[in-house]
Amino acid sequence: MKSLVLAAAVLLVAVPASAHVGVSPRESKLGATETYTLRVPSEGGKTTTQVILDVPDGVTIVSVSAPDGGKHEEKKVGDRIVQVTWTIEIKAGASAQLSFVAKNPAQGDSIAWKVHQKYSDDTVSDWVGPAGSRAPAPVTKLVSTEK
Repeated sequence: MKSLVLAAAVLLVAVPASAHVGVSPRESKLGATETYTLRVPSEGGKTTTQVILDVPDGVTIVSVSAPDGGKHEEKKVGDRIVQVTWTIEIKAGASAQLSFVAKNPAQGDSIAWKVHQKYSDDTVSDWVGPAGSRAPAPVTKLVSTEK
C-alpha cells in the first residue's frame, strides 16, 4: 500500500511539470535554420489570451505564423525581431501550437526561450526560470555541426 501511495504522489507532482510551455525540437545544430513550435497549455482553469516570446540574443527570427483564429505581431529593434506576441484564445484545459522559423546562434550550448503567458483575468505566467524551477523556460540544446 505504501508503494501505491508513493507512486500516486509522484504522479501528482509530475503532472504540473508536463503542463509548462514546451518547445520542439529540443535539440538543434549551431547556426542552423530551424522550424520551432511552442506548445502552450492553458492551465489553472483560465483562458490564455496572449503568448509573448522574448527572442534570445543570437537568434534571428526568419518568419512567424499564427494558428487559425489567432494573430501575431513582432517588435523590432532596428531590423532584428526581439519579441513575438501571439494573440490567441486557448481555452482552459486546451493547448495550442505556435510556430516560427529561426536561425540559431553560431555558438553556445543552448537556447532558453523566455515566454510570458497572459490569461483572461490579466494574470501572467512567466516561463523564464532555469530547468527545475517552478516556471522553467523551454530550452533547445545546441549541438555542433562537426563530427
